[in-house]
Amino acid sequence: MKPKPHILPLIILSQFACTCLWFAGNAIVDQLTAKTGLGAEIIGYVLSSVQLGFITGTLVFAFLMIADRFSPSVVFLVCALLGACCNLVLLFETLSKWELLSARFGTGFFLAGIYPVGMKIAADYYEKGLGRALGYLVGALVLGTAFPYLVKAMAWGTDDTMVIKTTSTLALIGGLSLWLLVPNGPFRKPSKKLELQAGPRLFKVTGFRRAALGYFGHMWELYAFWAFTPLALQTFNSLHGAQFSVPLGVFTVIAMGGVSCMLGGLLSQRFGSAKVAMISLSVSGFFCLVSPLLFQLHPIVFIGCWCLWGMAVTADSPQFSTLVATNAPIEQKGTALTLVNCIGFAISIVSIQLLSFLVLEFDTPYIFLILALGPLTGLWQLTRKNH
Repeated sequence: MKPKPHILPLIILSQFACTCLWFAGNAIVDQLTAKTGLGAEIIGYVLSSVQLGFITGTLVFAFLMIADRFSPSVVFLVCALLGACCNLVLLFETLSKWELLSARFGTGFFLAGIYPVGMKIAADYYEKGLGRALGYLVGALVLGTAFPYLVKAMAWGTDDTMVIKTTSTLALIGGLSLWLLVPNGPFRKPSKKLELQAGPRLFKVTGFRRAALGYFGHMWELYAFWAFTPLALQTFNSLHGAQFSVPLGVFTVIAMGGVSCMLGGLLSQRFGSAKVAMISLSVSGFFCLVSPLLFQLHPIVFIGCWCLWGMAVTADSPQFSTLVATNAPIEQKGTALTLVNCIGFAISIVSIQLLSFLVLEFDTPYIFLILALGPLTGLWQLTRKNH
């Protein structure tokens, strides 16, 4: 049965609207620094607390099999409402370090009921063409992640409260829209009981395990690259006297990744998800290895290369999710996607904190070299021969 034409656009728009919460804190990090008194380390803290909240949320959701036992659209709505409330805490005039980190942690926790649950809803509707559907869906996530920087770059975004108010409002609209207009999908097969051994059993499936390990390599690179792109642009401006608008530049780099997710989804229909993921990992790995040289280029060439890197670093994400979903039992797809997300985001915290340490010890152009470990790991898993 073919889904009604409005289903996929609504899932995409709702995903975009709700995932705007993800980088809302990072977009106003200067204002949060003034409120809390934290220094440069706040960049790692603000994003890592969201990631830690997301990990905790995905652990809870996977352990209790929330997305497989309850209506995904209801889970999505509740998490959108609570995530928006946590985001609004950043509007407090005075904000301690722990209030900031707790608010960001809460936002991340409830994003666990948005990102993987949105993919679960898509999988419930699109048994065929899932790579294309998830390409659009993860593209929406990426654009949502970039959106706070676009708000910040606009004239009315100079008031940091507008970033928080806009992203929270969008999350409320996204959650309500999906709940009201997207019922449970025709391929949904709810689990009738809690299976505490579901996670370990999934990793015994060879196809699932390789897809998951490839995804973990991708996650080593992705969020650390995003988190430190503002610093890369600031460093380039300082080295060459360039005048890149950092918020606009960050939005462009991340948003190009949204475009590449959608393009990769279309290409996966012809070449397969594994091949698209391999090409993407190869390109992003190349940029990791030559990253110090990029800072010596002409400004236009530099920003062009950074945008290409931004495209490559995200294009494989929906294809790994497709491989994960298609290699998991039908009644455990939600749990499989949630569990893999959980571990992947735990890995992202390690790489973010590692770059936070390296930036204090080395010149900025050299810190991105360590990210090459992720693409190399992913390529190793995708190219391994069957035994």
